[in-house]
Amino acid sequence: MREPVPPRPMTGPPDPMAQPSHDASPWNLPNALTVLRILLVPVFGGMLLAESGANPGQRFAALAVFLVAMITDRIDGELARSRGLVTDVGKILDPIADKALLGMAFVGLSIIGLVPWWVTALVLAREIGVTVVRFVVIRHGVMPAGRGGKVKTFAQAVALSLLVLPTWVLPGVQVWRWTAYVVLGVAVALTVVTGLDYLVQAHRLRQTSPRAVAKRAARAAARAARGEPRS
Repeated sequence: MREPVPPRPMTGPPDPMAQPSHDASPWNLPNALTVLRILLVPVFGGMLLAESGANPGQRFAALAVFLVAMITDRIDGELARSRGLVTDVGKILDPIADKALLGMAFVGLSIIGLVPWWVTALVLAREIGVTVVRFVVIRHGVMPAGRGGKVKTFAQAVALSLLVLPTWVLPGVQVWRWTAYVVLGVAVALTVVTGLDYLVQAHRLRQTSPRAVAKRAARAAARAARGEPRS
């Protein structure tokens, strides 16, 4: 679920996902895997909601589709980095694919009564808000998914996998369920914290991007030409 923006000081090597290749075509394997993940969303949703979630076979199948989709998230990122196929298109589509898949899981699990609706509403509000902010600031630069967001996505994926699992046919059902809700609590906390951090990064991008710097320089030059004092 990847710049013309000046990077923040780093102590290690730069993240290749923050540096799109200008030679890479968006028609590449990593982006195709991302699109595949998006196409798996309705398949997963249909299996999860079959018979109101009461069919263990469909639930196992839904879990398999969910895990395959999450694995493609790992694979497409590694392929893009290792083969120099990082593109702005991929950096936009990847988090959208993550949000669509995880959003379907949250909504579906709320429909069948396993996740409180307030949790789903909070998660969706954060994810939609981040997506809107991403497109609002896109003229200043593409914001890649950060490491905190990846940790949040991983925690959500683990919790959702455990909740999709038909635990009533497994031994130790209460242990499975308790573990799932503990991980879900961690994921919700990370969702809020990373959402706030994303807003801070978006504000910083709007202030420090080449576009913003050029506009401030142009305004300063216009004031100087009019003989106005510098503010």
